Amino acid sequence: MIDMDAVIKHNPLIPVVVLDDAKDAVTLADALLAGGITTAEVTFRTAAAAEAIAQMSQHSDILVGAGTVTNLEQARTAMRSGAKYLVMPGYDQDIVEYCLANRMPVLPGANDASWIMKAANSGLGYVKFFPAEASGGLPVISALSGPFPQMKFVPTGGISPDNLAKYLAHPQVSACGSSWIATRELIAQRDFSEIAARAAAAVKIAATR
Repeated sequence: MIDMDAVIKHNPLIPVVVLDDAKDAVTLADALLAGGITTAEVTFRTAAAAEAIAQMSQHSDILVGAGTVTNLEQARTAMRSGAKYLVMPGYDQDIVEYCLANRMPVLPGANDASWIMKAANSGLGYVKFFPAEASGGLPVISALSGPFPQMKFVPTGGISPDNLAKYLAHPQVSACGSSWIATRELIAQRDFSEIAARAAAAVKIAATR
């Protein structure tokens, strides 16, 4: 059993990926690893998500999470498929309680004080700040850090190579979700060399934090 501390400690970059075909899961994992990234958040945005998670979870060197989890059935499916952590775009108490009961690390979405309070009062130490840029970005994270000094943020949405370093430099930002590294288009084109190159470039930026 791992916890969210372990997920975040070793993964300051969490690629958010959409897989239309599960057959690409292992090749994608290899590309991310070649670029120095050791995790992937496979989103429940396609019918291939569960099988893609199952395929990627067989890869011993990558930590696969399930993303865009919006209901309990998806949470159960993700866990059965081998996901090692769950990520939600928003906050759902039933999913949080299910994850806590099953010792599954969970990263709920929260971009205001009310939802962060719910996360904190459930015993969680991390939230996904989403959508990061559209929600006000770093100034809002700084404002929320005052009343919640114990909370760590994983901004996702609008993060790019241009602002990644600034986000990671914030003392309460522990990691960033990254949708530009392994885009749906690059995966469809099977341009895994470009994915590896983008992963390596992002890791280089993260190393300067």
